[in-house]
Amino acid sequence: MPRPTKADPDKQLMIKSKTVQRLAKEVKYYEQEVKENEEKLAKMKEEQKDPYDIKKFAEVLGESQMMIPDSQNRYKKSLEDLKSFLETHVDYDFTSEEWVTTAKELLSS
Repeated sequence: MPRPTKADPDKQLMIKSKTVQRLAKEVKYYEQEVKENEEKLAKMKEEQKDPYDIKKFAEVLGESQMMIPDSQNRYKKSLEDLKSFLETHVDYDFTSEEWVTTAKELLSS
């Protein structure tokens, strides 16, 4: 039976930093998608498109709007996770200074 191994803090730092980066992009993407879909919906209404198409597109817009709070919550949670990880490993000598710098930049933004 394989014995449990302790996760490498350097690898954990890299993974947590990349998670924060990915979720930040996701939040921006959904916010941009909502903005674009709102403009498209307004244009559809202005052009008096088929009411069924307008209704369905409004549903699509609603789904996009529902994703923003979820994405923001996951982003905030990953930031907190990264912050607590750095606080618990404050005395650890990370081999990659690049990820330490990236993590600190992510936390300060």
